[in-house]
Amino acid sequence: MTSIKQWPKQERPREKLIQQGANSLTDSELLAIFLRTGCQGIDVVSLSRQLLTDFGSLRALFSASEADFCLHKGLGQAKYVQLQAVLEMSRRYLQEPLMKGDPLTSATQTQQFLSAKMRDYPYEVFAALLLDSQHRVIRFHEFFFGTINSASVHPRVIAQKVLQENAAAIILVHNHPSGDPSASEADKNITQKLVNTLQLIDVKILDHFIIGDGKYTSFAEKGWI
Repeated sequence: MTSIKQWPKQERPREKLIQQGANSLTDSELLAIFLRTGCQGIDVVSLSRQLLTDFGSLRALFSASEADFCLHKGLGQAKYVQLQAVLEMSRRYLQEPLMKGDPLTSATQTQQFLSAKMRDYPYEVFAALLLDSQHRVIRFHEFFFGTINSASVHPRVIAQKVLQENAAAIILVHNHPSGDPSASEADKNITQKLVNTLQLIDVKILDHFIIGDGKYTSFAEKGWI
């Protein structure tokens, strides 16, 4: 087995990142930098390629349970803990600009934050970003869990929370665990019902995001709200 140290410098993941930037690296090269070392008889890049083949994708690897993660050669509890710490730092990085009191100015930023929050739930969650009159985030609140339909989403509960937090506007969000973010008629009906209810207390719904697997639907972008 050839050691990575014997590879041309421009082909080594760390050197390649420094010279060309992180976006120039493949998934296996990025994973190799995270893992740092291979195991007996296999270099770290080859190990990374094998792991991606076994799990199917970076997303699947990152979402694996501790038991499944640690079953693989070259991995263990220490790597699992390290990975979870990196993932949580990434979530907080996305969350920080929204939660420090800055006004929302970017739909992309909002969508990225909501996707990071919602996409990995194995069940449906209906939530909202509560905003003040300058569209600064007051709170992210999860309201309902399970199958989301007109019977399970109660406008009165949302209105009470909005009044409690003195919110002037909200952004609705819920996830589709199937991965398909397409809006159903029930989704549209629920949204319109909430728009009508919150108008009575002078609170505007700015958008409703449906989060899927790497995809999303924005009611505002579709002109549905």
